[in-house]
Amino acid sequence: MRGPMADDSKTRILVVEDSPLDCRLLGLHLERGGYEVTAVSDGEEAWELLSANPDAWDVVLLDRTMPRMGGLALLAKMKEQPSLRMLPVILQTAAIAPHEIIEGIRAGAYYYLTKPIDPEMLLAIVGAAANDHAEARELQAQIHQGLAGLGLLREALFSVRTIEEARAVGAILANACPEPSTAVIGLTELLLNAIEHGNLGISYEEKSELKTRRVWIAEMKRRLALPENAGKRVEVRYERAGEEARFTIRDEGEGFDWRRFIDIEPARAFDTHGRGIALARRLSFDTLEYRGNGNEVVATIVCPAISSPAGGR
Repeated sequence: MRGPMADDSKTRILVVEDSPLDCRLLGLHLERGGYEVTAVSDGEEAWELLSANPDAWDVVLLDRTMPRMGGLALLAKMKEQPSLRMLPVILQTAAIAPHEIIEGIRAGAYYYLTKPIDPEMLLAIVGAAANDHAEARELQAQIHQGLAGLGLLREALFSVRTIEEARAVGAILANACPEPSTAVIGLTELLLNAIEHGNLGISYEEKSELKTRRVWIAEMKRRLALPENAGKRVEVRYERAGEEARFTIRDEGEGFDWRRFIDIEPARAFDTHGRGIALARRLSFDTLEYRGNGNEVVATIVCPAISSPAGGR
């Protein structure tokens, strides 16, 4: 468990679990996986730690049913705080009926584990959540590069092709929004989705298999280099009208069944990916609308008056 001489280079997990036996087992598996673990026994203890130091952890592993403050109640408090809103929460529970999973997703639990915990699945889901959080922090670090004046921008057009270009444009355009740190997550997710599932035609099932084999990024780069994909671009149009910023993203693919991904389906709640669009819709944008066969998406954010540069909402 984490002590005063904690190793800041390790991924830090906050375990919230009222069962001493389950808590010890979780800590053992996670520490063997290379994670640094802090454990508390209920939601109130967890809230004291989280509210005092929001940046101290990379993932919260949360039991659904606990005394004093349960998992869903703690989730609700976390989602009310901007500093904790993007911190990934894995809900561990024996409640796996579809309506119970939907209740957890609506509360903000985008990652799920069932009890009794399978060690291999535990490390896979924690790894996915930790990677997502690390990528989010990296994106957030790219914003605020002297670009606050983009809040005055009225119209712009970008064309991207690669992962690196998508991340760069996402970071730039986030500065035109009142909350860049949340906007950059949603914008980058939509851009990467347009590249991988749009222009490169990679299916959800293919991505699952590639991520299991840990060759996802390598396969993306391989496909980008293929002659048939060399000229494909993703167009990003930004427009500011009154108090609304609009982002229209269009790829050259055949589209996909976007309806499956607007919300997290209970059947996919235990997968290691596939929640990005739902996360973007809930946390980054005021509206999100896919058009036609799914190769065009329009996202909007309500902004302050045009005379004010990007700043706090």
